[in-house]
Amino acid sequence: MHHVGVLALDGVFPFELGIPARIFGAARDETGSPLYTVTTCSLDGGPVRSAADFDLAISRDAALLAEVDTVVIPPALSLGGLREHGTLPEDLRTALAAICPGTRIVAICTASFLLAAAGLLDRRRATTHWLEADRLQRMVTTARIDPDVLFVDDGDVLTSAGVAAGIDLCLHLVRRDHGSRVANEVARSCIVPPWREGGQAQYIRRPVPEPSAAGTAATQAWALEHLAEPLTLADLAAHAHTSVRTFSRRFREETGTTPAQWLISRRVDLARHYLETTDWPVPLVAQRSGLGTGASLRQHLRAAIGVGPQAYRRTFRPA
Repeated sequence: MHHVGVLALDGVFPFELGIPARIFGAARDETGSPLYTVTTCSLDGGPVRSAADFDLAISRDAALLAEVDTVVIPPALSLGGLREHGTLPEDLRTALAAICPGTRIVAICTASFLLAAAGLLDRRRATTHWLEADRLQRMVTTARIDPDVLFVDDGDVLTSAGVAAGIDLCLHLVRRDHGSRVANEVARSCIVPPWREGGQAQYIRRPVPEPSAAGTAATQAWALEHLAEPLTLADLAAHAHTSVRTFSRRFREETGTTPAQWLISRRVDLARHYLETTDWPVPLVAQRSGLGTGASLRQHLRAAIGVGPQAYRRTFRPA
């Protein structure tokens, strides 16, 4: 069983602290047995003040981090000073040093600053809350900080955007560990979407568009039913009964991405589903998902997740 350790720091935000236990705790195999165990610790094994009006009773200290397979660090008020000066306190440095090589380390929201101060983001791609992305980039100049995405998977170090993006990241880990079937069941159990569209861009503060009944949600739903067809921007605009220019503007305002990028992403998602659930050859998967050819599928899948169709199928399709 995969063991997840959660490090609760002084002033931890309760919502983010509860995400790992809720998401990983809902993951079950086909017999209903749990796939993860989640344990929370503090630096000294004592109570921790939360960012809300209550304290948390915790019985494990940071020695736990040497025993687990994945370490999750939620954001905390005590990390505020670290964002300013970038110096890692000695107790935190000792706790992180105890983590065994190869252990996955996950930072939710501004906990990414802790990883930066520890040197764990050097020459890596990462993210954090969009309000803090520029500050994080200045703190670790060798990293590539992406303010637009909901999370970044850089192998053994993963970071998420703010607050609820921790849910997206934990669901991604369940999918990475056990495939889309388990992750989708977790999402259904927790009543959250298995995958959110558009990254952080849709949440960055910008002028609010004028209210309109002519949104693009209905067209998005229609497009999802016709992904195997050669949809064009003109087709989408025609379905929405608007001009191409107006449709493109509204679509980006609502989703944070372009119609073309959105279509490719949805087709890649569909191809991943077929690779996990069917024995279809790669060219047929590409055709049924709207990506055209096997070469096109390989190109887009590698761009999205870094592996080709056959490697993906070996990882996520049960024998």
